[in-house]
Amino acid sequence: MNRPQGFDLVERARALAPLITSEADEIERTRRLTPAVTSALVENGLYRALLPKSFGGAEVALDTFMQMQEEIAKADASTAWCLGQCSVCAMTAAYLDPDVANEIFNTAPGILAWGAIGHEVRAEPGGYRATARWDFASGSRQASWLGAHVRVVEADGSQRKKADGSPEVRTILFPMISATMHDVWDVIGLKGTGTDSYSVDNLFIAEKFSALRDDPAAVREAGPLYKLSTNMVFSMGFAATSLGVARAMLAAATELARGKTPQGTKAMRDNNAVQGQIGRTEATLRAARAYLYTTASEVWRDLSRGDPITEAHRVAIRIASTWTIHQSAAVVDIAYHMSGATAVFAKNPFERRFRDMHAIAQQIQARDTQYEDAGKAILSGNLGAPPTTR
Repeated sequence: MNRPQGFDLVERARALAPLITSEADEIERTRRLTPAVTSALVENGLYRALLPKSFGGAEVALDTFMQMQEEIAKADASTAWCLGQCSVCAMTAAYLDPDVANEIFNTAPGILAWGAIGHEVRAEPGGYRATARWDFASGSRQASWLGAHVRVVEADGSQRKKADGSPEVRTILFPMISATMHDVWDVIGLKGTGTDSYSVDNLFIAEKFSALRDDPAAVREAGPLYKLSTNMVFSMGFAATSLGVARAMLAAATELARGKTPQGTKAMRDNNAVQGQIGRTEATLRAARAYLYTTASEVWRDLSRGDPITEAHRVAIRIASTWTIHQSAAVVDIAYHMSGATAVFAKNPFERRFRDMHAIAQQIQARDTQYEDAGKAILSGNLGAPPTTR
């Protein structure tokens, strides 16, 4: 049997599930991945799934990365979210000088994290000067390096522009010890991600520790993975994470239905309404998964045979990932409701997954505006062009 290259990462992820499950309560309580979980992920190479092979990474196919995420999410959504975030950050190595990439990713633990786009840096001879604070840095508490996506102000005060006239957004990279962390992640779900804020004050970043992330003209790696933007891979990885949460939730509800007899009614397993609901919900989850992975396979097929990335690929990824997250949330809601009062107790395997799934559904990848963006692109009739946004 032929297996995709790097598939052993999926098997390793599956093998780590018991450890992650046993640590999930502590991850939730401390709002951080535990040292045991972080060490296991590092030692098994999971953070290096999307790192170029030229730097010792696995550089796996898109669907292999997604399966890895799905398996981890079945055990704990926060762990999967951190892993997915930092794995995609490692794609930045494809845009860096080799010595810089090696310093960041081949010095233990070799984990990069970053937050949302924001703020400006001032250009100086040899680099950039930054004083700013950024939010939403999932996985930052495990990281050895941080990044930030910033606009550049030239020495004369003008804003640096790209060839098309839009502002240049550059990713700057700096050691974790150069930043101040701010503990702000007091939230309803994905508590264990430690998605905190971070700031720097008058920090100089040498030019070589910056990159034009997702700029096709700046990429140094030839593999199909690096034709995809980090935003595209983020969306597919987080959609796969939502599938893992939904699968675990439905499995728990199904197991409960096999043995529970609610007061005043017959056993759930003999209840026609429960039987029908499980069947329909199983179909919904399988359909969402099939759609997401088919999209990933079709895009990967095109890129692997040498085709350029197009607006059609971006739209396909965008709507498949958004729709999958929405369907996964619907599956979680049905399973939660089906489970009755049992689901509200923290000791049972429902309440945390319910909160985690709805935290996922609040993220940018699940916004309804993603459909509007896709519809606008489809109506333009220009899907063969390069992606308008990456």
